[in-house]
Amino acid sequence: MVGLTEPFVVVGSAESGEECLAKAGALTPDLVLMDISLPGIDGIEAARQLAALPSPPAVILVSTYSHDEYADRARLSGAIAYIDKSEFGPERLVAAWAAAALPGIRASSVPQDDGRGESDPVAGIS
Repeated sequence: MVGLTEPFVVVGSAESGEECLAKAGALTPDLVLMDISLPGIDGIEAARQLAALPSPPAVILVSTYSHDEYADRARLSGAIAYIDKSEFGPERLVAAWAAAALPGIRASSVPQDDGRGESDPVAGIS
């Protein structure tokens, strides 16, 4: 789905947190989309380590776990957004990326549809 969403181009994929770190170092992507539950180090720890790079990529964490369970940990990891996999789609990806590109704007500032046709401004990370 990511590769079919403008303007994204997939440059690599990884099966573990360690592999993600190695590939991110070699490929220097602008964005890393990563599951929280990974073999080896989890996505939150991998996001922390990516944030420490000299030119860190933006990181979006996804998971089947609820926003309430992981939002604080995701925020502290340096991720620009946390998106529940059931809500993940092209619009959410583009909105999180756009919010990250604007100084002072975080993904949670981009209104998200709460499933009732209303905006939920806390769907990302504040």
